[in-house]
Amino acid sequence: MFKDFMNANMLTTFGGLVTAVIVIVQFTKPLIKKRFKDSAIRVYTFTIALILTLIFHPQGFGLTSIILTIINSIMITITSLGGYEVLSDPMAKAIKK
Repeated sequence: MFKDFMNANMLTTFGGLVTAVIVIVQFTKPLIKKRFKDSAIRVYTFTIALILTLIFHPQGFGLTSIILTIINSIMITITSLGGYEVLSDPMAKAIKK
């Protein structure tokens, strides 16, 4: 059993960052949806992923490091969005518009 639900060591892993992004986005999504369209959630999710990646998994400040950070953030974003879809509609019964 975990002593802590979330800690800094967990946030240095891919799974920890994905979990943190899912939790933050799902908790704050109603605030974003009041002001913006649904498509803004993807940009918002990427922004959260980028911020958390920069804080907990810094690569450095060279061109290669910046590109890797962006790619990692995109992977975390895609996984977070897909992970939510799997959790919210596990049998894929929702009708896509």
